[in-house]
Amino acid sequence: MAADILIDDLANPKLNDIQQAARQYGETLNVELNRTSIMAEAEATVGLSDWGDEGFIERLDLLCDEWNNDVNINGIGRLSLRNKLLQHATSRLLIQHQWFLYPEIKKTVIEQPIIVAGLPRSGTTHLLNLMAADQRLRALPLWESYEPVPRPNEPLTAEGVDPRYQRCEEAWQAMQAMTPLVAAMHPMNPDHIHEELELMGPNFGSYNYEWLSHSPRWRDHYYNEDQTYQYEYMRDVLKLLTWQQRNNDRPTRWVLKCPQHLEQLNILHKVFPDATVAITHRDPVAVIQSAITIMAYGQRLSRHGVMTEQLAAYWIARVDHLLRACMRDRDNLPTEQSIDIKFDDLIKNDVDSVERIYQRAGLTMTNKAEQQLRHFVEQHKESYGRVIYDLKGQFGVDSDALRKQFDFYANRFLV
Repeated sequence: MAADILIDDLANPKLNDIQQAARQYGETLNVELNRTSIMAEAEATVGLSDWGDEGFIERLDLLCDEWNNDVNINGIGRLSLRNKLLQHATSRLLIQHQWFLYPEIKKTVIEQPIIVAGLPRSGTTHLLNLMAADQRLRALPLWESYEPVPRPNEPLTAEGVDPRYQRCEEAWQAMQAMTPLVAAMHPMNPDHIHEELELMGPNFGSYNYEWLSHSPRWRDHYYNEDQTYQYEYMRDVLKLLTWQQRNNDRPTRWVLKCPQHLEQLNILHKVFPDATVAITHRDPVAVIQSAITIMAYGQRLSRHGVMTEQLAAYWIARVDHLLRACMRDRDNLPTEQSIDIKFDDLIKNDVDSVERIYQRAGLTMTNKAEQQLRHFVEQHKESYGRVIYDLKGQFGVDSDALRKQFDFYANRFLV
């Protein structure tokens, strides 16, 4: 049985030797967070220069400007953010090149996907990874979400490993070394099935950037834009991924998930009109304390000081926005193509929950599929440990008072 974990130095971290060395190294760097530098390095990395529609430049500039003006981000934090933007810029060039060479990619059909939506930390990840164990469905592993297209003329490693997988594995090993409790809260190993919002990254879109660093300006820009074009971009990258595997036996029916969908349900249905959408529901207080504890723990490396109060205020408001949008639009989804799944029901009997989703999706739960799902459950019983949360002591937020704020949601979905 894994031990309980209490992070007793959340606001005032006691850094281990590896963390101290990483922060010291970061302070020796001159990290350029600007569009020109990032785009030039991306072009040099893959030998391409066709960026497609340059509307993304405004969004890239906004991110660089907001993060440059955040004096609390330290050297290692700036390096991490720049690496993410560079990853997205490099992928954009590679994706655009494939669309140019093979225009038939856009004719690929993403047919009847099963899409999970729900608050972060509400069981969406487990539900996604569980359904991904069904070999009739196509899912998106982390390494492929980070780099959807191979770099030109980059061979497999001597051991026959895709270098994209190798880079993801090295990043995961480094993350575990520098923030060892991350595995207890959210594993990010290469085979972990990940969110398709990562495929909006090459178009510099999605609320993902809010998770990477405190980004209220980015949030407001995102709020004020119709996100249809970002969902269409993501859909077209899914078409590319499907097309790349056209000559093998890999399935073509996707299983996907992203919490962002809660506030974009109308657009999700518009872009994927034949999708089955499963929405998970959990006590928002449990969600918030889990999410902000993860982010606060990560800030010991990326910021000069941990922003416990700011994190709490920001993500309480952010979750409120997600839930109110869900309440507004939930009934716009066709009844025959949508289903609500309570977190407690999912935890008690996850395979039964999947079967309920399959019934809506017109997919039979075969004996073989059930065996694959139950094998996944058995293989993933071991945990890295259970984090003990202290919302009042660590963030100054009273759980009972906060819970009343979300009565509008709890009463509707009985969480």
